[in-house]
Amino acid sequence: MEVLTAPEHVAAWSAQARWSGHRVGFVPTMGALHTGHASLISQALRQCERVVVSIFVNPLQFNDLNDLARYPRSPDADRALLEELGCHALFLPDEHELYQGHRPMTFDLGGLDTYWEGPDRPGHFQGVVNAVERLFLYVRPDKAFFGEKDRQQLAIVRHVATTLQWPEQIVGCPIHREPDGLAMSSRNVRLSPSDRERAPLLYEALLSTAQSATTGSPAQAQQAGLAVLARDPEIVVDYLGIADAVTLEPLDSWRTGREAVALLAARLGEVRLIDNILLHPSV
Repeated sequence: MEVLTAPEHVAAWSAQARWSGHRVGFVPTMGALHTGHASLISQALRQCERVVVSIFVNPLQFNDLNDLARYPRSPDADRALLEELGCHALFLPDEHELYQGHRPMTFDLGGLDTYWEGPDRPGHFQGVVNAVERLFLYVRPDKAFFGEKDRQQLAIVRHVATTLQWPEQIVGCPIHREPDGLAMSSRNVRLSPSDRERAPLLYEALLSTAQSATTGSPAQAQQAGLAVLARDPEIVVDYLGIADAVTLEPLDSWRTGREAVALLAARLGEVRLIDNILLHPSV
């Protein structure tokens, strides 16, 4: 596996791969890799002849500098996992070099940041898209792979890629879960033992929401999920809402022929986790 740190080096690596007739797959990450990341990389390896993974903790997407400082980092373990998976290149950009000569841009996010994560994290998604734009500029992948756990992020990146006619194909990959249902996240390692024990209740709440959605209204489905979370007062719920799966607008009623999604954010101790599940209402 090649380790590339300079943007111009990853650009040359990618250009050589494409010149050789290979499709380039790209998995952007912030490190602290886990089995969920491995599933993204494995999917990229199945679809592309050359795969590059980036590890870059993007400061533009953090509203809280303490959260940025606490973000887990495990560079040695990350490299070992990438070697084991058969990844072809690791891109480790320096913040200064990646953003050199770049002024943060304001992208049209199509209103997709109006709800859920958007209000509590102003500027977060603009920071995400600025980083993705910089990474795409140098990597120039044919396909880029993003996890559906960050469904709002995935929807926003897809929207920007479509409206700006970026050539990269955005591929969404299913949520990877622990055996007890907890969605895999780099933040999970920061959970205290007691909070880790209660964390599966988040997925239980989403399953209850999904079950209720098959027979009840969006409001009834939401209340079913909240009732599960209310069993543990140590879990602080930021939101559990029902939205259109494409526009992410909150739903008061089901829309015939449209998929819906339940979105959840909750705090367990000092750790904030997000999760979601597709709903299949009987309409």
